[in-house]
Amino acid sequence: MYLNFEQVMLILEEWGVADILLPFLLIFTIVFAVLQKTKILGKDSEDNPHKNMNVVVALIMGLAVVIPHATGRYSSQYDVVDIMNNALPGVSLVLVGILMAMMLLGIFGSRFDLTEGPVGLGIAVLMVLIVIGIFASAAGWFTLPGWLYFLNNPETQTTFVVIAIFALIVWFITKDDTPGGDKKEYTIKGLKPID
Repeated sequence: MYLNFEQVMLILEEWGVADILLPFLLIFTIVFAVLQKTKILGKDSEDNPHKNMNVVVALIMGLAVVIPHATGRYSSQYDVVDIMNNALPGVSLVLVGILMAMMLLGIFGSRFDLTEGPVGLGIAVLMVLIVIGIFASAAGWFTLPGWLYFLNNPETQTTFVVIAIFALIVWFITKDDTPGGDKKEYTIKGLKPID
């Protein structure tokens, strides 16, 4: 008897990979990376962060989130792992959309830089608000009014993201930055030519 990929995924789901292992690895990795980068727990004589302490703190934080979920001690409304599992597909969709937009802009010889211009800052703020909205919705902190329930449909959300990405690309390419109306060749505020 052979197993197909779908059966393997079902077996991994039964083993708790999605509910235990993946959330633990995600939290551990993010906490460890932040601790390594910020050097909050100190550094050695060569200015390197204390890796062993960072590993222990990241391990404790990852287990502190996953163990109560596995033992059922979280209330259903505040289960961090369930909120993460509900929110991450939406965040992944936004991330893929941003990546595709950047790739399409790269076709025209431009590189997007969030540190330059008000457009980059505006897009960064918008993306942060979208991610916060996705997590807040997954946590059940707010619900949409009845006349906006169609926005809960994943197909509708995907359609809106695709339309927004294409509108943003068209706007970046066609907008006129010069005061006199003379267009410069592919110079877009917030974008740099690729070296």
